[in-house]
Amino acid sequence: MGEKKEDKSKVHKLALRGSSKTVAEFFEYSINTILFQRGVYPAEDFSAVKKYGLNMLVSNDDQVKAYIKKIMSQLNRWMVNGKISKLVVVITSKDTGEHVERWQFDVEIFNKPNKSRSTKMAVDKENAAPDEGDGAAPPPPGKTENEIQEEIQAIFRQITASVTFLPVLDGDCTFNVLVYANADSDVPIEWGDSDAKEIKNGEKVQLRSFSTSNHKVDTMVSYRLAD
Repeated sequence: MGEKKEDKSKVHKLALRGSSKTVAEFFEYSINTILFQRGVYPAEDFSAVKKYGLNMLVSNDDQVKAYIKKIMSQLNRWMVNGKISKLVVVITSKDTGEHVERWQFDVEIFNKPNKSRSTKMAVDKENAAPDEGDGAAPPPPGKTENEIQEEIQAIFRQITASVTFLPVLDGDCTFNVLVYANADSDVPIEWGDSDAKEIKNGEKVQLRSFSTSNHKVDTMVSYRLAD
């Protein structure tokens, strides 16, 4: 009996690791897709790669690549250990310093044992602001890899289509990534506490979600109304 339990535990850990990798990869491609679709960087700074059965665009800019790599390196560790509750991409006007767009990805972990405190962190330092994590949730019925990929495809198609309703971004913009991680997470020294960088008087649009056997990711965009 003991051997069977150990095997089951190994299978669960492998499933969690695979699910965490799926979610982390989704975040990485989401960041690149948002930067391209919203024109934060010139189109010529991106190259096409095949992913999820789609032509995805990823940045060739060395600074952007290094920044995303630093985020993803830490995010992968936190994901495997069930420490993440949200990832947020904030687009900010360089001219005014105002946050004009905020893409939020809420992460729900199935069969999470208890509630946990979360804190928002970014690579730049801001004021701290804690947030409550989600409690346990039942897992969805088993899905095939194709079904998960189709759900992810639908989200990327929505992100691409969002240019039809999102206001044109005026002037030069920059971006920041916030990660909501449990308060007991090991945090690298270059990561600092951050405020939520909310959009003042913004509109919110809920987009599609996708789920694996271990995680569910909901997507939402907030944006500043045109003057």
